[in-house]
Amino acid sequence: MAKTIFITGASRGFGKLWAEALLQRGDKVIATARDLSALDDLVSKYGDNVLALQLDVNDRDADFAAVIKAKEHFGSVNVLINNAGYGLFGAIEETSEKEARNQMETNFFGLLWLSQAVMPIMREQGHGHIIQLSSVLGLISRPVLGLYAASKFAVEGLSESLAAEVKGFGIHVSIIEPAGFDTEWGSSSAARTVAMPEYNEVKANHQAGIPPDFRGAASGTIDAVLKLIDSENPPLRLLLGKYANMLVKKEYAGRNTEWDSWLDVTLASQGK
Repeated sequence: MAKTIFITGASRGFGKLWAEALLQRGDKVIATARDLSALDDLVSKYGDNVLALQLDVNDRDADFAAVIKAKEHFGSVNVLINNAGYGLFGAIEETSEKEARNQMETNFFGLLWLSQAVMPIMREQGHGHIIQLSSVLGLISRPVLGLYAASKFAVEGLSESLAAEVKGFGIHVSIIEPAGFDTEWGSSSAARTVAMPEYNEVKANHQAGIPPDFRGAASGTIDAVLKLIDSENPPLRLLLGKYANMLVKKEYAGRNTEWDSWLDVTLASQGK
């Protein structure tokens, strides 16, 4: 059965790929982008099955208005994919207040506003699926990506609570955590701080990037996302790519080792 899917950041990257895949199989898609012309090809090819909306997700009022327009146009919203976001590259000390706030506004607050906007519709329907695009950097962090990781850690915490809050309404929440794909995330889509020479060595030690054998094709995520959308019992978290799987397993093994090494201090802190 065809679904109605609202997806942000549909102008390129994962958003564009997933929007077109959904349209190809007959779903109805509300595709949003800051630059509406980037959606012209979808409109031309898929006609009435796509509703293209210009949207800056940082604008809360516009987010709510876009969701209402989607409901009025198609009669329902079955799935929300909060895909809009970007990476901010730079050391913590280099990051300006504006850069930090912009990162959180888009990656976290835009996602929050749209989640809030769609929930009344999904509650009334008695079903729905909110899919949040996080990152492997919502589970672990790395130098020079601290603000990006902070925004995605926030998405993880918000979404875990949200999943528990809305489960009784028939609404599912899933967090997608990709790593290692050939999108524009680290290039044309990225923002960068003004460099301080004091961090040149740190950057040099962490700019090797993804090993070639771990870099995946973004198109390879399409089947995974379609399966997630179609699942009657979708997971809260879904890692995408073998690089994400490797990094997270290694990181959490290290965390467990460290926690265990300080276990006597942890238990003694109980006080009684």
